[in-house]
Amino acid sequence: MIETLLPYYLYFKAVHIVFVISWMAGLFYILSLFIYHTEASDKPEPEKSVLVKQFIKMEATLWKIIATPAMIISVIAGAGMLTLNSGLLQMDWMWVKLGFVVGLLIYHFVCQNIVKQLKNGQYKLSSFQLRLWRELATIFMIAIVFVVILKNALNWVYGLIGIMGVAMAIMIAVKLYKNYRLRK
Repeated sequence: MIETLLPYYLYFKAVHIVFVISWMAGLFYILSLFIYHTEASDKPEPEKSVLVKQFIKMEATLWKIIATPAMIISVIAGAGMLTLNSGLLQMDWMWVKLGFVVGLLIYHFVCQNIVKQLKNGQYKLSSFQLRLWRELATIFMIAIVFVVILKNALNWVYGLIGIMGVAMAIMIAVKLYKNYRLRK
């Protein structure tokens, strides 16, 4: 039966990969916009008003036209793959991947909330905090890719240590970048 469904599965897989890439690009870019938007709020007038208005427009467009549709299509294509090959749900690595995907979905909706806050002039996070927040998407992406590629070959203890190491390296890099910017 799976052999007859294989072509459909591969179409779902191709769509899934394309839209996951689009979704991740949207998440990475929206956080950059959040950072610049937050920094623009500290500029003097009229520069502040012009920049903030433009960032609100860019954030709304990116979120409505790219990030959210890409997330929806990624989830639908992934569900299609699981429907056509339900044997994947018997594999431990798939449940680990789905756990990280749930984390990424929560991350997406937190970002959606930030879009709304910034539109309303609420700056709850500093640009430094947003830089750290942006890197969480990187950690989710790395974790998902490693789980999917290595599957059962992955030693979970080493994988967890590796992800924590990457997270620490990213946080140190963000801190160093902050110090570099402050010296300029």
